[in-house]
Amino acid sequence: MNSIYSVFKFLVGFLLAIVLMAGASVAAALYFAAKLTTVPERPVFPNDKTAQIAGAGAKSTAKASTVSTSSDAPSSDAPSPKPLEPGAYRALVTQPIGLILRDSGNRDSNRIGGVGYKEKVVVLEDSPDKEWQRIRVEDGNREGWVKGGNTEKVEGE
Repeated sequence: MNSIYSVFKFLVGFLLAIVLMAGASVAAALYFAAKLTTVPERPVFPNDKTAQIAGAGAKSTAKASTVSTSSDAPSSDAPSPKPLEPGAYRALVTQPIGLILRDSGNRDSNRIGGVGYKEKVVVLEDSPDKEWQRIRVEDGNREGWVKGGNTEKVEGE
């Protein structure tokens, strides 16, 4: 009877150890899987020439000129952005790879440029089916159509 009890204790202890080891292995695997599924930040190299970096440089230059000519700041700020048309609103591009600017609101139309990620635009109108938006880029005179749903309205501007 004592030997059967000893064998039973051994088997229960052995199975408990296997269950604990399996649980720890699953927990470790899930932890590392969660760490590996996050997208790392895009590296920025000194020789990169992207629209986002170029846009950032233009914005900082504009701010520097505004600060240096503080007496002319109201007169130089007012004419640069065009006034908004009725129904238009300011927005930011939310598509991480940017948007293709087209000359009309369909997929087969000509590409006339692009708009970078987080670039400020003015949404002038939506197509009747809400698939396309006519926009104007705030830092220039470029106007065109982009795929709808890739901009986010900027509140308070």
